[in-house]
Amino acid sequence: MIPLARLFCGVAAALAAVSFVSLASAAEPAAPAPKVIEIWPEGIPDKKADIPPERVDNGRAYSVNTPTLTFFPVNLPKRNSAAVIICPGGGYDHLSLENEGNAVAKWANSIGVTAFVLRYRLVEYGHPAPLRDVLRAIRLVRANAKDYGVNPEQIGVLGASAGGHLAACAATLYDAPEGKTGAELDKVSARPDFAVLLYAVVSMKEPYVHQGSRKSLLGANPSPELLDHLSPELQVTKDCPPVFIVHTEEDRAVSDFNSIQFYEALHKARVPVEMHLYEKGPHGFGLRKDLGQTSEWPKRCEEWMRSHGWLPAFDG
Repeated sequence: MIPLARLFCGVAAALAAVSFVSLASAAEPAAPAPKVIEIWPEGIPDKKADIPPERVDNGRAYSVNTPTLTFFPVNLPKRNSAAVIICPGGGYDHLSLENEGNAVAKWANSIGVTAFVLRYRLVEYGHPAPLRDVLRAIRLVRANAKDYGVNPEQIGVLGASAGGHLAACAATLYDAPEGKTGAELDKVSARPDFAVLLYAVVSMKEPYVHQGSRKSLLGANPSPELLDHLSPELQVTKDCPPVFIVHTEEDRAVSDFNSIQFYEALHKARVPVEMHLYEKGPHGFGLRKDLGQTSEWPKRCEEWMRSHGWLPAFDG
């Protein structure tokens, strides 16, 4: 038989543990579930009816016909955070939604940044549809910043691979005529406040162009003028936002000279830029943890954001 005193103590301890868990749960509510937002509620520009249905296969999205933002809010008591619009890669043929979209959004949330994963139009549309989609996404988030709990002056873009090309275009062509449709929202600035590029496709010109991305975006025979226009390293001005660049020398899919050229153009224009060119890491490494120094890029990016005031400074 268990002594009464011992039984009483055990019950009291169990109740205390339950109370502690309840209090902890109340103090740290679960993060809200992601919400999908259509970015063209008034009607998608030049929408096509003759393309295959959208589908998601093994974390990749194909045949995007309805551009959306998947909203990942931060779980903070007072929300007025920086925000980032994430452009997954995939050669303008598909979108790597999981590895370069949702996973990156969760990392952004972990450092206090509200995230939006952009599902933009692809090869079935070509230019200017992806550019219109990313610029509309920036305008939409900025116009509704209060509702989303974000600071309208701290809205950036983050892109990987071909999504990096789209992010670089947003940072350089934010006021381009083809990025507007005549909608009332065009009056809202589409200039991102910062850009983060991961092993990005940048140039549409030889010798460093990623051929698959260029063909999917611009077709088989783009004009020289269009190649220049969609090569962000040729479109840099002093008014471009600060940029953080990550690439590796080991990348065999997209030459690191894409990033090097963009860095040089930004530096020449006196645009704040920080680049981390690592030795190790294949194309598409994303948030892999097994690449030594290369796997530290998220920490370096967080420090860069803090240095610009988009995240609270470290105490002390």
